[in-house]
Amino acid sequence: MQSHELLREVFQKCSAKQVASELNLSLSTIYKWAEPDDGTGSGTANPLDRIEALLRCTDDKRLVQWICQRSGGFFILNPKTNKPHPSFLIPATNEIVQEFADLLAVIATAAADNQITAREASSIRERWEELKSVTEGFVACCEGGNFSAMKEKEKNTGLSAPRPTP
Repeated sequence: MQSHELLREVFQKCSAKQVASELNLSLSTIYKWAEPDDGTGSGTANPLDRIEALLRCTDDKRLVQWICQRSGGFFILNPKTNKPHPSFLIPATNEIVQEFADLLAVIATAAADNQITAREASSIRERWEELKSVTEGFVACCEGGNFSAMKEKEKNTGLSAPRPTP
């Protein structure tokens, strides 16, 4: 979905007039944000396009993390594309369990003195983000049916392995 298409949908729920008033901008500027900025139309670079450009030129994910935190959530980076997807279920599951164990170790070490410092909290957050990323990779493999070795063994032995529920 293009940014102007998303904004068009957003303005159906929250009027362009209200947005213009809140941002102290002209209504025509707001309407231009919801049009394509292809050089031929009347559209203009909207805030979403500018954020994307800022991310591209800085390559600093903290910008996205900040936006996510402001909206009450967290940014989870998709798994690295150069890392091969697990080819069967057990190693993929083990990786998640290991990441969770690593997180628990960081938490236990930090909480040993009944207080958590800012540095310890940051370390806990870092391990938590890594666990979420590894788990997202696992879920993506499940959704994509990317456990070919497990399927091949099932075919050759006639045994049926548990399948992820949709």
